[in-house]
Amino acid sequence: MQVKKVLTYSGIGFVAYYLLARPADAADAVKGAFDTVFNAADSLAQFVNNLS
Repeated sequence: MQVKKVLTYSGIGFVAYYLLARPADAADAVKGAFDTVFNAADSLAQFVNNLS
């Protein structure tokens, strides 16, 4: 359980540092992640629509 806490806090610290040190790169990473999720959802919707 202690290892999980350390990894969680380390991850949060890394994200905070990344946001402060390279905000433009962090924004690009978030935008890329959202684009990937939306593209996957769109592909799934197209698949379901083509089933009928």
